[in-house]
Amino acid sequence: MMNRRDLFLLSTAMGLAAALPRMAHARPQRPAPAPLPLPAEGSIAVAFVLSDDAVVIDFAGPWEVFENVSLPGRKGAPVFQLYTVAETRAPIKATGGMTIVPDYTFATAPAPKLIVIPAQSDPSEAMLAWIRAAAQTADLTMSVCLGAFLLARTGLLSGQAATTHHGAYAQFQMAFPDIVLKRGARYVESQSGKVASAGGLSSGIDLALRVVERYCGRDVALRTADHLEYQGQGWLHPDANGAYAKRRVSTDQHPCCVICEMDVEKATAPTSVYRGRTFYFCMAAHKQLFDANPARFLA
Repeated sequence: MMNRRDLFLLSTAMGLAAALPRMAHARPQRPAPAPLPLPAEGSIAVAFVLSDDAVVIDFAGPWEVFENVSLPGRKGAPVFQLYTVAETRAPIKATGGMTIVPDYTFATAPAPKLIVIPAQSDPSEAMLAWIRAAAQTADLTMSVCLGAFLLARTGLLSGQAATTHHGAYAQFQMAFPDIVLKRGARYVESQSGKVASAGGLSSGIDLALRVVERYCGRDVALRTADHLEYQGQGWLHPDANGAYAKRRVSTDQHPCCVICEMDVEKATAPTSVYRGRTFYFCMAAHKQLFDANPARFLA
């Protein structure tokens, strides 16, 4: 289910109309959460939760950020101690064919203070249970891109605001109507500061830098970004994904799927005609969803 394309095949039985009122355009964030506790010594344990089809940039981007953090005058252990965790230690096939042998299983992993959840394949119940349990004592649990779907399935986002890849906004809100989906957000932090979600792909780098700022202060985060030669400013401006704040409008000249806003090939895309207008879809499942109640969807 966490495959980027397959996520667009969410069940058409779910009520989109009920979800739409809670779809929010990017708005100014609530007051920033409090700083996270930086230990006087030792490292902050960071668990990257992985399974097959894990999207490389979703976890490699934050990994590089945390790996390159240094504190002036601090010697010894690194600021962040990074490890991968999965249901078993069997090799995982990430996107692009990368093979990863997890460092730990859910049964053997150290207790993390920070949990990172990238987009990946459909989570097992064991994975969801481990995240729920580990999050109780973690400082922060964060998702990147379509990892928000996995995080949402744990229940940790219920009643909170969140974001995900812009191509999955509608699917996310269809699946989780109790979560306020924020369009145009580079990342979203919960009021409690215990949960956060990043937008698509490279947004995870911004959220990771923001996490560094919460632990170590802005100067350290700025130095980390400079060391990485990362010029993006999204970590300083969480609503910086403004290009995706508004729904795309499909036209005959530039058709896109009215459900997920994906560009489509006009000649081959499924279509429906409603009130004299032709609507295009990237797949039959989205056409079926629209056909079930086009008036309420368009409203």
